Order: sequence, then structure tokens, then C-alpha cells
Amino acid sequence: MWQLGFLPHKVAAGLLSILLPLYVVGCGGSLLDVGLMTSVALLLAIPASLLWGYVCDKTKRYKRYILTSFLTSSAILYLLTLVTGIVHLMALYVVLAILQTAYETPKNVLIAELYSREEWEESYATFEGLSETGWLIGLVLGALTSYIGFNARTMLLLCSSLNLSAFLLSLLLVADPPLVLERSLVRIERGVDLAFRGITIVSNVLGGFTVHEKLEKENLYVFYSGLLLFSLATSILFTPLPIFLSKSLNLPMDTVFGVYALNSSAVIIGYLLTGNPLELREEEIRIGEATLLRSLLTFSLAILIALGIYSLALIAPILALMGFTYALYRVYVLSLSMVLIPPKEAGLFNALLGLGSAGGAFLGPFIAQSFGFSYLFLLAGVFFTLAYVAFKLFS
Repeated sequence: MWQLGFLPHKVAAGLLSILLPLYVVGCGGSLLDVGLMTSVALLLAIPASLLWGYVCDKTKRYKRYILTSFLTSSAILYLLTLVTGIVHLMALYVVLAILQTAYETPKNVLIAELYSREEWEESYATFEGLSETGWLIGLVLGALTSYIGFNARTMLLLCSSLNLSAFLLSLLLVADPPLVLERSLVRIERGVDLAFRGITIVSNVLGGFTVHEKLEKENLYVFYSGLLLFSLATSILFTPLPIFLSKSLNLPMDTVFGVYALNSSAVIIGYLLTGNPLELREEEIRIGEATLLRSLLTFSLAILIALGIYSLALIAPILALMGFTYALYRVYVLSLSMVLIPPKEAGLFNALLGLGSAGGAFLGPFIAQSFGFSYLFLLAGVFFTLAYVAFKLFS
């Protein structure tokens, strides 16, 4: 029930995902301006993510940071309606990105602490499915308001009101967990399991039995590299994508929203089909499979652009399949990260995602404007492949 407080925020986020890049271009900005704005915002959000993650675990208070994020986001979005200059718009967007990180880590920790380890996959899938439903509603709302004739400032006011609604709902529904123990218990359980396996191997060796099992500790840096590369590839691909759909395919704004709505619908289906509890090794395998499939789909986009046979009928199904694979990746990587990343360092997950997103947010528009979208999709596919290699090495 408490997850419903996040729904209006996600509706606003879905609408803003298309509105802001097009709004910047409409105010006289370029693709490079979009990339610079997004990358600077994400880079500055990295230390903010680490700070929020440390502070919320240190104080064991999560609700206050969620409320802070929603209320300040509402205020910043209102201020965006009062400015027209590119510099002021970009500055406010950077502040918005920093403040929005205040809810991400507390939200992930709340799920990990309110539910047992066996329920994590289902709980993350449920929450992410609800979030994606909000995102889809935001995309549909954007298409409808654009079709009706709402201007960008009216849409921004709508987003501000939605974040204020999220604040009020969360004030009523969200509560801090009475005890913060589950992640620590999971880490203790993994330590005991590792020790037991070690004792078993030593006993078998001393007893003269042949031992084929290896006792190895996970290389977290390889896992972190996979997270970073996947985030980088996703940002390279999706930051300039609304411009590609609008300019290269000559689609009106309401149709661009519609394409993203189809992608979001596929993500929701993915979340509905995910959620069964898995062993850690199974989670690692699923993450690798989803990353590899996303890589192949991205390369298919590059091939279509290079051959000049791309159209909405070909692009939309590929983007929908990419959304489906993202849902599988997202649920299992969230669950696995809560096991692997120590308490008080929970913000590291969002920091790594932010670092990859920041690099991709600048690199994507730069490659698209300088060399074309075929090279953009090719580069994104390469980074998805490297992410797959990292996850494969980790597993």
C-alpha cells in the first residue's frame, strides 16, 4: 500500500522524460545542450546519491528523505515554468536531478528491510511494475495533452502538481521500518554459508576424496563494472532517442509519446513475469542473459539505420523488446545489489548508475550530432556487450 505514494511522481517522470529534451530544443537549445544538461546533472547527483544512502542508513530514517525529494521536486518544476533562458533552465534541471536522488536509495532500502530475502524479487518486481505503470500513464498523459494543445509550461505545472500529490500521499502512507535487520541477516547467512562450504571442502580433502568445487569470493568490482557499463549504454541510447524519433522519423510529439508508451507497456509485462525467488547464481545468469539480448537488439537498430530501411513499424517492436529485457535486468540486479552492497553504502548502487548515465548523456548526443545515429546505436551495442562480459565474469 505504501508504494502508491510514489505513483504520482512516476507519472510526472514519464511525462518529463520526453518533454524536457524537446522543451530544451524548442527554447533554442541543441542536442549538445541536452547532453550537457543531463550529464552535468547526473554527475553532480553521484555524490548526492552516496550522501543520501549513507545518511538514511546512519539515521535509520527513510521517510523524511522521500518527502524532501518529492516536495522540492514540485517546487523546482514550478520554477521551470518561470524561466526561458537555456542557462537558467539547465541550472534548475541540475538542482532537480540532485534532489530527486534523495528518494531512490531510501526506497530500495525500505523494500529490502520491510520484506524477507525470499520476498525481495517479488517485492522489487511489484514496486517496479507499479512505477512503470505510473511512467506509462505519464507518457499517455503527455500524448493526450500534446494532442489537445497544451503548451510545455502547462505540462510542467502538471508535473509540479503530481510531485506535490506524491508528497502528500507519502506523508500518509510511507513509514520507517521498526527494525533495520534484514540486509545484515542476509550478509551473516552468506558468511556462514561460505564458512560451511570451506569446512566441507577441507573435510573432504583430509578424508582423501577428490574435490572439484572451488571456494571463491565474488569480485564486486567486476559486478560494479557491469552496472556502470549497462547504465552507460542505456544512457547513450535513450538520451537522444526522442530527437531521433522526432527529427529522423518525422514523428509528431504525440506519436513519440506513443512509442515510449509501447516500450513502457513491454516493461510492465516484464515485471509481471518476474518476481519468483531465485538463488544468487540464477540471478547472475538472468542478468547476463538480459544484457546480451539488449545488446543484440541495439545492434539490430544500428543495422537498420545503416541500411536505410528503418521505419516506425520496425523501430517500435525493437524498443518494446528492449523494454521487456530491461524489466528482467532491473529486478534481479536490484535484489542482488541489496545482498552484495554493505549497509551505509547502499547509495553506491545509484551512484554507479548515475556515473554511467552521466557519461552516456553527454556521449550519446555528441555521437548522434557529430557522426549520426547509426554510430550511436553501434556504440551503445558495444557497451552493452562489454556489460555482458563483466556480468559473465562475475557469475
